Amino acid sequence: MAIRILPFRQYAEQDVVNIYALKGTDVNDNLATKGNGDAGVFVSVSNGKLDDGPVTYASSSYLGKTDYPYVGRDYYPSVQLRAGAASTGDKVLGMTLNQTALKDENGEKLLYYPQKALENQTVLSGQSVPILTRGIVTLNGSAGGDFGNNAYVNDSNWAIGNVAIISPNNDGRLSGVAPTSDRLREYIGYAGGQDGIGVILATGSRVAGSTADQFAGSAGTTGAYSIVKIDCN
Repeated sequence: MAIRILPFRQYAEQDVVNIYALKGTDVNDNLATKGNGDAGVFVSVSNGKLDDGPVTYASSSYLGKTDYPYVGRDYYPSVQLRAGAASTGDKVLGMTLNQTALKDENGEKLLYYPQKALENQTVLSGQSVPILTRGIVTLNGSAGGDFGNNAYVNDSNWAIGNVAIISPNNDGRLSGVAPTSDRLREYIGYAGGQDGIGVILATGSRVAGSTADQFAGSAGTTGAYSIVKIDCN
């Protein structure tokens, strides 16, 4: 599953934004894909225009064949407001709580299997994805050496008390940086000029047992995870 966040988290519902869908280029193809459609990706606004209304309708290949003769054309509804994986310097909106994907692990369209999408904490392309702007979350730092499933860069700068920022080389992921004053611990920013979006509260490691672990990785490998207080307001 394309999920970078572990179950432990604390937040209030009023700090969750539910009006943005993930932009099309960031949507994962299926539940096994690891990419910008994962849950636990930090995003910024890519389209905030409401000129065509909050929801638009258009033909889509995702629906399959829609041009049968003498049959009304089907149109796919999509949320107009869009967000995408944040890059260095972006104003970060928050972190996605669900993944966005088109198909299940077998290549079957989730459009026709809404129960499975719900069970896998997944929304479809064009549907709004819940985005957490403030709270305490537990993030995955490695998965058997597979950086594709990581929410942050687990290096020497990722340490307790350091400020979390958008990783310079990895859109949607975090990096750590040492604060240079007490105010920086309150998300004002750091000496390089980028706003901090969180504080690293705790770090640790987990070891997969005799079977594979989604977050630690394959059997016998060790993975990192952290608790981070984020505030993107």
